Amino acid sequence: MNTKAMEGAGDVGKEKLMRDLRVVVADTEELLKATAGQAGEKVSAARERIYENLIAAKARLDAAESEVVEKAKYAAKATDVYVHDNPWKAVGVAASVGVIVGMLIGRGR
Repeated sequence: MNTKAMEGAGDVGKEKLMRDLRVVVADTEELLKATAGQAGEKVSAARERIYENLIAAKARLDAAESEVVEKAKYAAKATDVYVHDNPWKAVGVAASVGVIVGMLIGRGR
């Protein structure tokens, strides 16, 4: 597997991680709101720490999301440039993939 393909696989992993983290962040926010009326020094201190960690996690999540978006834009631009520079190679690759997919679909029947 080439480096570009591995980076693409890493981006997919990052996207899934970001989705999962967004769920955790939303759940944490909901928990903080639900426990807002709870009194006590320990509860208050824990809520403060959780809130600070939540803010930091959101910032890191936003930065990671921006990085993934930038990489996707770069990959799209590189693909566009390659296809414009090598149109017949791109057509050949697309046709080959189409034939392979067709054979696989035909084999499954």
